[in-house]
Amino acid sequence: MDKFYQALTIVSFVLYWLLVAGVTIRVVFKPRPVGVSLAWLMIIYILPVIGVMAYFLIGELNLGRTRGERARAMFTPYEQWFAQIHHCQYHQPHSISHRISAIHNLCSNRLGIPALSGDTLSLLNTPSEILNAIISDIEKAEHEINMEFYIWHHGGLADSVASALIVAAKRGVTVNVLLDSAGSMDFFKSHWPKLLKQSGVNIVEALSVSPFRMFFRRLDLRLHRKIVVIDNRIAYTGSMNLVDPQYFKQNSGVGQWIDVMVRLTGPNVAILNTIHAWDWEVETGIRELPHLPECPASIDPFNHTTQVVPSGPGMPDDIIQQVLITAICQARKSITITTPYFVPSEILLHTLRTTAHRGVEVKLILPKKNDSLMVNWASKSFFETLLKAGVQIHEFNGGLLHTKSVVIDESHCIIGTVNLDMRSFWLNFEVSLIVDDPEFTKQLSWVLDGYLEQSTQVCFDTWRHRSWGNRFTERFFSMFSPLL
Repeated sequence: MDKFYQALTIVSFVLYWLLVAGVTIRVVFKPRPVGVSLAWLMIIYILPVIGVMAYFLIGELNLGRTRGERARAMFTPYEQWFAQIHHCQYHQPHSISHRISAIHNLCSNRLGIPALSGDTLSLLNTPSEILNAIISDIEKAEHEINMEFYIWHHGGLADSVASALIVAAKRGVTVNVLLDSAGSMDFFKSHWPKLLKQSGVNIVEALSVSPFRMFFRRLDLRLHRKIVVIDNRIAYTGSMNLVDPQYFKQNSGVGQWIDVMVRLTGPNVAILNTIHAWDWEVETGIRELPHLPECPASIDPFNHTTQVVPSGPGMPDDIIQQVLITAICQARKSITITTPYFVPSEILLHTLRTTAHRGVEVKLILPKKNDSLMVNWASKSFFETLLKAGVQIHEFNGGLLHTKSVVIDESHCIIGTVNLDMRSFWLNFEVSLIVDDPEFTKQLSWVLDGYLEQSTQVCFDTWRHRSWGNRFTERFFSMFSPLL
C-alpha cells in the first residue's frame, strides 16, 4: 500500500509539473505586454493549483463561444454601416485640425469610424443636473430610448429615471435597457426590474455572472460603457453610472462619487446608438441598427470635430491606449488627467515620464480615498517615478473622483468611461469621446480647476521619506498591477 501511495504521489507531481509547464508555455507565447505575462507567472508559481485555476478562469480574454461567434458574424454589417458615414457631409477629413488628425487617422483605419463635425455638446457636472436632464429628455421621447450602464443603483433620482422610463414605455416608446450583471447586481435583486418589464421596458442583464459560466467565459469581463440615446437625436455618455450619489455606497468611507456627463445632439448620436446596437446584438442576437444621421448639403467647415472611440472585445486590440498615447505625445504645453483608478501600463508610464521630461506640464488628479484597496496601493507605487520626472500629482479630497478625462493644451480633450488601468485598456467594453472644441475644452478645464482647488499636491521630498511599510505594501500590490 505504501508503494501505491508513493507511486500516486510521483504521478500526481509529474502531472502537475506538466500542467504548470503547459500553462507557462501558453502564458509566454500569448501575445500581450511582458508585465502581464510576468505577473501571471508569479501567481502560478507562488500559488500552486490556485494560480493555475485562476489563469484558466480569468487569464485570457474569452467572450464565450456564442457571443464570440455572434460578434464575428456582426462585423461585416456594422463595418458597412460605418463606411457610409465617410460619405456624409459631416465628415470633412481635410478640415480636421492638426490637434486630432492623427487620432482620426488611427480610428478611421482601425475602427472604420470617422471624426464628425456638427455636434452640439453640453458638459454636465453635478448629479442632479445630469439625472434631471436625462429625465427631461426621456419625458419628451417619441419613438425609442436606448440605454446601457455598468451600474444602476436604485434610490433617489435614479428611481425618478426608472419612473420616467415606465411612463415612456406606457405611451408607446420602445425602451431598451442593457445593464452589466455584476455592476448592477443589487438593482437586479430589487423590485425595479420586474416593474420595468411589466410596464413594457426591455431590460437585459449583460454578461450574466454564475459559477456555471466561469468555465465558458471570463467572469470579470464587464460592460463598462455609459450610454443614453433618445430618438436617435440626443445622447449622453461620460463617467457617471445610473446612480444618485447620495444613495450609493454611503458606507464605503470614500465620500460621494464625482462625475461628469456629456449631452450631445448631432451626427455622433447615431454613432453612439450603433455602439449600443452592437452591445444589444452581442447579448440578445437581435439586430436593431439605427438610421444613418441626416446629412445636409453643406456645413460650416470650421465647426468643431468629435471622434467616438469604442473599445473592448470585438474591437481592435489596444485601440484606446493607442489613442491616449497619441494624444499625450502630441501635447505641446500641458496635460491634465483625472482618473479614479490609476494603474498604468509600462508604455503609458514611459509616455507620461517622457512628456514631462520634454517640458510639458503634466498634472494627474486622483482621489485621496479609493474604493479598491489593491488599486489604491498599486497606484502609489508609480508616484515616485512620476514625481521624479516632474509630473504633478494631486490627491482629491472631495469624494471619490470618478471623472475620466484628459485635457491637452487646453484646446482639445478626451472624456468617457475609460480608467487608466489595464482593465479598461484590455478587457472591458468602454467608450470615449475625443473633442476638438476649445470652448467645450475650456468648460472641462474649469471643472478640473475646481477639482484642483479641493486637492492636495503630493510633495516629492515628503513622498520619498514615506515609511518602509508603505513602500513594501506598494511594491507588493504593484506586482499584480497588470491584472488589476
